[in-house]
Amino acid sequence: MNGFQTWNVRSVLSHVHMPTGFAVNIAFKEYSCGHYLKETLIGRFQGETGRVPTETAIPGPHAFDGSYTMMTVSWCGMEMRIESMQEDDRFVLLVTPLKKQIHPAMCVLEGGFLWGRQGYVVREDGALVGKTRYGEIRFYTTGEETTDDNIPVQTAFLSVKLDKPVVFSAGKRMTLEKVQALIQMKKEALYKSHERFGEDSELYSAMECTIAWDTIYDAKKDRVVSPVSRLWSITSGGCVLFCWDNFFAGFMASLGSAQIAVSNIKEILSERTGDGFVPNFAYGTGQVSADRSQPPVGSAMILEACRVMKDTTLIKDTYQALLGWNTWFYENRMNENGTLSWGSNPIPVLYGNHWEVTGVNERFGAALESGLDNSPMYDDAPFDTETHKMMLEDVGLTGLYILDTETLLIFARLLGNREDEEMLLKRLKRAESGLETLWDEENGFYYNRRTDTGAFSRRISPTNFYALFSKTVSRDRIKRISKEHYFNKDEFYGEWMLPSIARNDPAFFDQEYWRGRVWAPLNFLVYLAFTKRGMTEEKKDLAEKSRHIFMKEWTEHRHVHENYNSITGEGCDKGSSDKFYHWGALLCMIALAEDGYIPGFGCETEGLNA
Repeated sequence: MNGFQTWNVRSVLSHVHMPTGFAVNIAFKEYSCGHYLKETLIGRFQGETGRVPTETAIPGPHAFDGSYTMMTVSWCGMEMRIESMQEDDRFVLLVTPLKKQIHPAMCVLEGGFLWGRQGYVVREDGALVGKTRYGEIRFYTTGEETTDDNIPVQTAFLSVKLDKPVVFSAGKRMTLEKVQALIQMKKEALYKSHERFGEDSELYSAMECTIAWDTIYDAKKDRVVSPVSRLWSITSGGCVLFCWDNFFAGFMASLGSAQIAVSNIKEILSERTGDGFVPNFAYGTGQVSADRSQPPVGSAMILEACRVMKDTTLIKDTYQALLGWNTWFYENRMNENGTLSWGSNPIPVLYGNHWEVTGVNERFGAALESGLDNSPMYDDAPFDTETHKMMLEDVGLTGLYILDTETLLIFARLLGNREDEEMLLKRLKRAESGLETLWDEENGFYYNRRTDTGAFSRRISPTNFYALFSKTVSRDRIKRISKEHYFNKDEFYGEWMLPSIARNDPAFFDQEYWRGRVWAPLNFLVYLAFTKRGMTEEKKDLAEKSRHIFMKEWTEHRHVHENYNSITGEGCDKGSSDKFYHWGALLCMIALAEDGYIPGFGCETEGLNA
């Protein structure tokens, strides 16, 4: 963790040197109204900052190692392209005005130290100097210096007229021409590295861009992690990790950065509660959702990441934590017949936070544990405050538990742990047996079932396809599930898919959050299930549909949405769909896997060595 990177969660135009913590931040002063843009973020809603115009940040490429980054910012009638290049001890920033105001704006390079790191900033001989405990870092500029006493900066800075491209270079003065050549070289090298993905290079580039721009430094725990988005983090104490989100991030990063992949996986596992489960969330304040977990996808994502990285060290390092999490689900969420139900346990109030009370030991808390917060599947489900579980046997959770247990069996065999292997096999058979009780022969599908009445729930989502994680599902049943439900235009099939509730459900037209919208993790997990069951036609079709919906918003806006409209394919139609939420890039991973760029995806031990 050395050199400059975009570690500062509060601005994508802030580059922080590690280990010193010396940060340089690019800011802008415009003169049509006198506004100052100090912090830039991707996807901020228009008008969010009140009377001050909101910026539009369009993310360009971002190498995992920070060797090249590019961001385009539109604000107050201006447009600026900001690029960076890093190689060994060289670091440069190039700011190019693409659209100007009548009176040239001012570009400001602010200096400072983050996270309590020791040092101070001064101006010396026309340079901005960071005096660190390890030595000094000097920044020079090619710009025409100007000044303005009304800019809100509290430390030394460089300020230049932005009427032409401007360079800020660390270590020594460099000409514009030299920097432009270096920038172009690094940009071409990054694009060259994407060529290994052939016609899918744009999909890989989008995934890398998303994970890299969302990767930050969490000073509280001295770690590099990839929260779902910067906007979520700055409203959650500076950093927020979500359970299944960060396991997905770890898998995605494994294609380009083993370091970021391992960090994300280990750090979300490090948030385990005293009871042994990975919480739904962990805030920068220190608070975690101690009442509930989230979908147990960790072992499956670690398996896929290790296959990509061709290294099983992560399996050895995480096995005991994963086993403890599996045990917690077995002891707290499994019903007597082997099915599982989502839940929420009572907890003490330690922080006075909204989520320590709202939904705790209630149906809503159990719905939050499912990850499908406002899913219509759970609207009318009763909750048992004694068992702390929703009174609904859940096909999705039962299928995911089967996936988790089967994956841990693979790990136990790789590690030569015969005792755990026997225990896990018993758990697997019990869950598989429970799942079979949820099959409805008349309708050819696995359905959730009320534990109080014994009646099937006919409100279905893609999670019902998670039954396919079980090897016990017969070929005849697989054919029925495919023909009668996946390819059924009244339920899931269509141009934009998979909808998070069936199209014939009364809540489908809400198109709000989990009420009908397309979510990348649902597509991804269903694709994984199709792959495991050898459903060639179905997985190919789902890969094409996933590529289709992703590329619409990516091509038009370079957005990677939290969720998408399953009627129009849009992501921007709802304010509740974050515009740069990293798990949206799982749609890219589906296509990459289908086209053979993730060898062995969905297999058991192919590509793994103990």
